[in-house]
Amino acid sequence: MRVGVLKEIKKMENRVSLLPSGVEILKAHGHEVFAEKDCGLQSGFTNEDYIKAGAKIINTAAELYQTAEMVMKVKEPLPAEYNLMREGQIVFTYFHFAASRELTEAVIRSKCIAIAYETIAEKDGTLPLLTPMSEVAGRMSIQQGAANLQKETGGRGVLLGGVPGVEPGTVVILGGGVVGTNAAKMAAGLGARVVIMDINLDRLRYLDDVMPKNVTTMMSNPANIRQMLPHADLLVGAVLIPGAKAPKLVTREMLKLMKPGSVIVDVAIDQGGCIETIHATTHDDPVYEVDGIIHYGVANMPGAVPRTSTIALTNATLPYAIQIADKGYKRAILENPEIYPGANIVLGKVTFKGVADAFNMPYTPVETVLK
Repeated sequence: MRVGVLKEIKKMENRVSLLPSGVEILKAHGHEVFAEKDCGLQSGFTNEDYIKAGAKIINTAAELYQTAEMVMKVKEPLPAEYNLMREGQIVFTYFHFAASRELTEAVIRSKCIAIAYETIAEKDGTLPLLTPMSEVAGRMSIQQGAANLQKETGGRGVLLGGVPGVEPGTVVILGGGVVGTNAAKMAAGLGARVVIMDINLDRLRYLDDVMPKNVTTMMSNPANIRQMLPHADLLVGAVLIPGAKAPKLVTREMLKLMKPGSVIVDVAIDQGGCIETIHATTHDDPVYEVDGIIHYGVANMPGAVPRTSTIALTNATLPYAIQIADKGYKRAILENPEIYPGANIVLGKVTFKGVADAFNMPYTPVETVLK
């Protein structure tokens, strides 16, 4: 198979979808690899690194889309790419379709095979290609939240860890999954008072067992969220419903309960966000204010630490890319129950129910399309 590695064009996105070491492995499996010029530069990998690994350098995205049977990316295709995707071409990347009708309709029109990193799932429901970036984003949420609590950014002027004789800041985390757990670890390590909320009692029991003493668990419901908002110096949105829009857990009205200068970091922004007042922002203009509350809504947080993020991501994606390239998309989807839920849109049909439900579109089981 001809595999193409695209250069990311989303603003301030510095990751790359395949390392030179991955090129070498795909080559060993008998595949051709084409890399767009400078695709890995911002992650520290040169064109020469890709050439030495056996890739051929292609100058433009248009040429790469035309050449490759499978294109690999990190972030979703942007409008400039909509007309480059081809019928029958595999596009393997993060899509987060439920957050964008425009993207969903563009991919339907293209009749490509959209295999989404974020919905590939193991038997126990673990999302192996979302996990490494969720780990990064969860840890970064505290880093960014702490920075934006400083007075010069409009924050309350609170040091999360406090100092002897001064109480620490309070971090409230909505969601006890991978993002929430990593956020809690970082916040607790700084010495903050941490409350992590989830709707799964078994998950709360587990977190209560493994977290340090400055982390408290609490059932997530509207009453408890309202109870905790006045105490929160930093609120982290860490809710995920795989492939579907995030539920709005904090309304505009509830925002009035928070202290002026407190900070919200909504990591769920890729799926529309779990805070009613959040909208997507970029690394070069990351925050805005609503009712005196600082909102951080960067949709590609791990892109700020591309060296770490790229290596973590490609460690996870490469085995799946190899299977798709070795077997072709039909066999890979039908024979591997982990790849099966990754097929979100196939040949113009929506084959992931969460995406269909998000936009009231017809849902077609993927095996029906692949017969």
